Amino acid sequence: MIVDVALYQDGFRAEGPTDISDLVDIARRDGGFVWVGLSEPSKAEFDMVVGELNFHPLAVEDAINAKQRPKIEDYEGLTFFVLKTVFFDQKEQEITTGELLCFIADHFIVIVRHGEGSPLATVRHDLEERPDLLKLGPFSVLHAVADRVIDGYTSIGAALEQEVVAVENRVFNGRRQTFSQEIYFLKREIIEFKHAIEPLLLPINKLSSGFVAVVPEGIKPFFRDTSDHLTQAIDQANGLDSLITSVLQADLAHIQVQQNIDVRRISSWVALASGPTMLAGIYGMNFHHMPELGTRYGYYVVLGVMASLTGFLFWKFKKSEWL
Repeated sequence: MIVDVALYQDGFRAEGPTDISDLVDIARRDGGFVWVGLSEPSKAEFDMVVGELNFHPLAVEDAINAKQRPKIEDYEGLTFFVLKTVFFDQKEQEITTGELLCFIADHFIVIVRHGEGSPLATVRHDLEERPDLLKLGPFSVLHAVADRVIDGYTSIGAALEQEVVAVENRVFNGRRQTFSQEIYFLKREIIEFKHAIEPLLLPINKLSSGFVAVVPEGIKPFFRDTSDHLTQAIDQANGLDSLITSVLQADLAHIQVQQNIDVRRISSWVALASGPTMLAGIYGMNFHHMPELGTRYGYYVVLGVMASLTGFLFWKFKKSEWL
């Protein structure tokens, strides 16, 4: 679906024909650029845009196939930029990703969106309130979009941090309960988050460092600021990954400690029963010639020995906190 098409000149939205190629011709003749927004376009819609703007075949192939890693490519006067949009459902504790494929030339920018992710509905409106940025050309739009998406990364990182802290508190609440499955699924979502945002750092740095020659000097400082925000989000994701790994290890260790405590308690009760069982077994063998069988108070002596041995073992185990 074609979301919006507009011509911008001197930082302001200008009136023009509805045909995209005619708008681009006006931009080339009188200055300015055309901003085209597409959301999961059909093949016919995309072919129409491709036919009018003459995209490079490799860029077209990437756009149709989607499922691209964040990257930046140059194709004969066309810059192709890909970044991932990320959405976190806290109720389901699930990360979903989408893609933004951006085609930038001197006089147009086409943004193709696939899947769900960060809210971009207000980006155009917000940027139109900043004509000083819009007049810098199509890369000002790319910066606005990337900045909004990366701000979303930061918000998602904060939400994931809350989930990690919550499960960490549950692990160390002292209860005989394991959360290894919940921790594992949360770790999987954090890893997916990392895979979505980490590869974007290199393309953003290329835009801010002058590697892409067509980027206006006036917009490069904004890309450097965006790069700093992205680095913070990546550091946060890496920290959460390390923390959730430690929490998982602590949860497994907690289970092992509880199992060891159970084994010690069982062993203690078995040991308490072993003394009386041994004595009863000896005197229950029914041989005719056994010492003390004829003793008048032998029965009471044996019971006393059993009670004393059991009491001694109970005291030792209790002192050692085995019981």
